[in-house]
Amino acid sequence: MQTRPHALVAMSRSSFDAHFDRSRLERLASLVTLGDPVWTDDLDSSAARARLADAEVLLTSWGAPELTPARLAAAPRLRALLHCAGSVRGLVGDVVWQRGIRVTSAADANAVPVAEYTLAAIIFAGKKAPFLAVDEQRAYGGWGSVTGYGDLSNFGRTVGVVGFSRIGRKVVDLLGLLDGTTCLVADPHADPAEVAAAGAALVPLDELLPRADVLTLHAPELAETRHLIGAAELRRLPDHATVINTARGSLVDAAALAAECASGRLFAILDVTDPEPLPTDSPLRGLAHVMVTPHIAGSLGSEIGRLTDHTLDELARWTTDQPLRAEITAEHWALGRSA
Repeated sequence: MQTRPHALVAMSRSSFDAHFDRSRLERLASLVTLGDPVWTDDLDSSAARARLADAEVLLTSWGAPELTPARLAAAPRLRALLHCAGSVRGLVGDVVWQRGIRVTSAADANAVPVAEYTLAAIIFAGKKAPFLAVDEQRAYGGWGSVTGYGDLSNFGRTVGVVGFSRIGRKVVDLLGLLDGTTCLVADPHADPAEVAAAGAALVPLDELLPRADVLTLHAPELAETRHLIGAAELRRLPDHATVINTARGSLVDAAALAAECASGRLFAILDVTDPEPLPTDSPLRGLAHVMVTPHIAGSLGSEIGRLTDHTLDELARWTTDQPLRAEITAEHWALGRSA
């Protein structure tokens, strides 16, 4: 009988409790050898270092200690790192790829609730529901009386998707549920044939912006994507357009967006901001044309079980030498596709 690989779970206590109920912990134990402790949030203690010395696979999630060169040096047998959440940025670095350690994440599973949130935001943006709700009594004076919000409709709209990422692709798929919607995608790394097969058209960002009734952002956070949507880009959007950001706050120039929304020309639904949380004196706070939610689009509550199941499925494939379905390569890392 083949010896099962030694595994260590490294994440915060709250993450461990959220990921591993009894049945999922039993499944983990059936796939690998779990020592004592099974779980740690400190890779520098003597007990953790003793476990690291034997560990062939690490399971990580939110609250995992950064895998510094010194910590990785204490894990000479480590062959795989399976992340039970989305992005591994801030957790791993170049030394992981240099060591040939295989890395996977549950980003595909985490993309599901983000795409669902985005679809809901797009539908609400069509009707301007979050913004009308702020002052419903003043706005409503009978059917057809609402003015200043544009065409309150989800039929025949154009949605611009910036970033054909995991989440961006799922959003494009979900937009097929909306009758008569035209979907445009801007992404310099996307394959036009793949975008077309998904039911969208790949166009340059400058061409997408003036056509978008809704602009939804799904690009990675990189130096070159900071303020990707700045004052000039926002000016190119048509009147009454809505900006939706469930990716990273730094993609948008917050001051420029606040100015456009304060003028009454644009609207925004933001689940991420820069900085996060928004300072109390942020110009985005208190604007009737802006809805801000506290980074809730990603997996929460029972949705976290989907991430665990995804990771355990991947672990089962790894232990039996089957192809991994969610592997992050050095190339993905360089392009920011790890998020």
